[in-house]
Amino acid sequence: MSEGSGLLALIRRTSRHRGAAAGMLLLALFLLAAVFAPVIAPRDPLAQSLDEGLSGPSASHWLGQDKFGRDVLSRLIHGARLSLAVGLGTVGVSLLIGLAAGSLAGFLGGAADRIFTGACDVLLAFPGILLAIGIAAVRGPSFGNVLFALSVLGWVGYARVIRTQVLSVKTREYVDSARAVGTPPMRLLLRHILPNAISPILVEATFGIARAIVAEAGLSFLGLGVAPPAPSWGSMIGEGRHFLFVAPHLVTAPGAAILLTVMAFNFIGDGLRDALDVRIETR
Repeated sequence: MSEGSGLLALIRRTSRHRGAAAGMLLLALFLLAAVFAPVIAPRDPLAQSLDEGLSGPSASHWLGQDKFGRDVLSRLIHGARLSLAVGLGTVGVSLLIGLAAGSLAGFLGGAADRIFTGACDVLLAFPGILLAIGIAAVRGPSFGNVLFALSVLGWVGYARVIRTQVLSVKTREYVDSARAVGTPPMRLLLRHILPNAISPILVEATFGIARAIVAEAGLSFLGLGVAPPAPSWGSMIGEGRHFLFVAPHLVTAPGAAILLTVMAFNFIGDGLRDALDVRIETR
């Protein structure tokens, strides 16, 4: 009961941030479009009409048609599923790995912490997006491969943040008190340390979703995302760039979708950061 009310209180505090409120509204619209895409989309996103290729916006096709005559609006709506699924999936996988590795390293300390820190330093020496491109190129275009490519290094940042937080929290008095009464180590970590160390991770995860959406769009733009003809905002921009001066709607529509989605998550992240910071009185 307290956890539920605490979550509702956090949402209320976050929504008082004007940018976060706008971001929540935008995100809600994209989520509805993604979940109910088959119902909302006016046409089949894969249906072709070659004689109408590159047609501009009209009463029957509000955002125009691509080079194969496919409805851009329908592809945009279905593409929201992929972008949000990759963003949420990448952060979900990275968060689980990062929380486990970082919290254990910070809690155990000593050799485990030194090994973890050294491994993170080595992994961070690799350019993340270039490694993702290489993995996606080798494994081939598919949703699972994109998720894997973006998660390979994605967990490192979360692990470093949670390690720092655990190192700080585990020295506090209430943790010492719990340890003094014989609380088992794993219970100490899960019940007393992690709940008080996880706030910065929530903020980082919100921004991480935005970064993952941009990264997926970049991979799809290069032809390394989900295999065509599945609609993807990045691949739509990649296909439309050849017709930029003839049919600019092919680029502007998916580009605007990416922009608005990333802005929504960034605004929510700003509001969440302020809501979790007790030193800031959210307006």
